[in-house]
Amino acid sequence: FMMASKLNQLRGRTVEVSSIVTKNGGAYYKQLMEKNKQYIQDPPSVETCQLLANQLFYTRLASIPGRYESFWKELDSVKQLLKHRNELNIENAGIAALFGIECFAWFCAGEIVGRGFTLTGYHV
Repeated sequence: FMMASKLNQLRGRTVEVSSIVTKNGGAYYKQLMEKNKQYIQDPPSVETCQLLANQLFYTRLASIPGRYESFWKELDSVKQLLKHRNELNIENAGIAALFGIECFAWFCAGEIVGRGFTLTGYHV
């Protein structure tokens, strides 16, 4: 019974979203394309898309050494901070605590999304 009510809710939402998209979708699409025309490659061909995909892949691949180096610099700074923790002031401790709380909050949000937006548990 619960599944049927969820299905009816989903169906109702789908009809609602469909009518909004039908009404406003064309104008929104034109506005979006006009605003971002500097990013559009002409002609829009399979070859152009493949070229862009390859450029993105190899650009990200080329950025790995820089990100690797940044990671070790950050790790070294954390090690130094821990080594000199007796010199830690309240401001830095507060920032570290807020960062930890933020990481935990993002973890909790990810868990909620992973459970299908329920707070009680996973659907089994």
